[in-house]
Amino acid sequence: MEIKGAEKITGTIEIPGDKSISHRSAILSAMTSQKVIIKNFLFSEDCLSTLEVLKKLQIKIIIENQSITVYGRGMDGLSEPDDILYVGNSGTTIRLISGLLAAAPFMSVLSGDSSINRRPMDRIIEPLRQMGAAIYGRDNNRFAPLVILGGKKLMAKQFNISVASAQVKSCLLIAALNCKGTTKISQPAVSRDHTERMLQYFGADIKFDGQYSEINSGSRIRGKDIFVPGDISSAAYFIVACLILDDSHVTLRDIGINQTRSYFLKILMDMGADIRIKNKRILNNEPVADIEVFSSKLQAIPIDKKNVPNIIDEIPILCVAVSKARGKTVITGAGELRHKESDRINAIYSQFLKMGVDISQEPDGLTIKGDPDFRPSYARLKSFGDHRIAMSCAILSLLGKQGAVIDDTGCINTSFPNFFDKLNKHKR
Repeated sequence: MEIKGAEKITGTIEIPGDKSISHRSAILSAMTSQKVIIKNFLFSEDCLSTLEVLKKLQIKIIIENQSITVYGRGMDGLSEPDDILYVGNSGTTIRLISGLLAAAPFMSVLSGDSSINRRPMDRIIEPLRQMGAAIYGRDNNRFAPLVILGGKKLMAKQFNISVASAQVKSCLLIAALNCKGTTKISQPAVSRDHTERMLQYFGADIKFDGQYSEINSGSRIRGKDIFVPGDISSAAYFIVACLILDDSHVTLRDIGINQTRSYFLKILMDMGADIRIKNKRILNNEPVADIEVFSSKLQAIPIDKKNVPNIIDEIPILCVAVSKARGKTVITGAGELRHKESDRINAIYSQFLKMGVDISQEPDGLTIKGDPDFRPSYARLKSFGDHRIAMSCAILSLLGKQGAVIDDTGCINTSFPNFFDKLNKHKR
């Protein structure tokens, strides 16, 4: 994709539904015994992978416009698939569905593309085995494909997870619904709590604070209709574009501002960003608001290492913002980025360096010396098949007169279909 430079970005921009919530809404609805209507569902490649897997488990799903209807079959109503459950590039799908299938009374095999089959799966295999699941992975139980034999009774457990991960936590919470007793999960830092909020909305006996979760599996969950708020991780690209381009002003409506996701906004506002949060409200147990953004002069600030798990998906686009901020920004404690769709630390470093950013990398982070007058050089950039790298490079290239060319931008469809259409519509 060839990206042309822009003078400014303006208008009211519709942001697609939250990817994390879309995944969870479909999976948890399938575990109820009700018909659940999910509005503003994200029809990205990753979320469609979740729907296809559920269909292979004989969950009836009807798609209409921007909504889906899931006909839940209860926690014990799934059917054995007659084929491999292919998750594409979706780490959320493979990890959460593994929790769903851990107690199913049949065998299943989950696999994904080459990227997924290189990502660490021992972090779910080991705790699921501790609960009694018969689950196996490639290379001594480290990677997908995964084989789940099923038919085992799961036991409630107490877990102290060494790496804060919403996917791992969610996998165990979903598995815990098929246990007897209370499962307790603690992590070293806060991670997103969409699973806990939706379980609570569906009536589960659950307590949580982001870092600690406790669920009693004594009661069944009951489905309710859901509206999926706009994805703050997708909104982030247009927020940063507006901040770094002069004379810009955008409004983003119905955006999820869950406190485990909105630290990104706090960082930007602490950097001097003119961001206004309006019309706050709660929709299906998730905080939602409208976000208004104006061009701003940014200043580098320290970023608290303990909050990095809350901005792990936004770090690539945050690096775009700090490239235009006055001063040096140091990001540490982000080693998890090396195990995403790409090695995001190296991807950000290598591609931003091509555009002239003063950047260096460490094993667990990046250092960027920002420049308020920064204008990127024209470059041919790699996405590494990673949607967040591709979109971040696109936003940074808006600052250059000649723009850039980004290879392999089809990966953007995993989270933000029509990203370029919206960008071209609102840039000037």
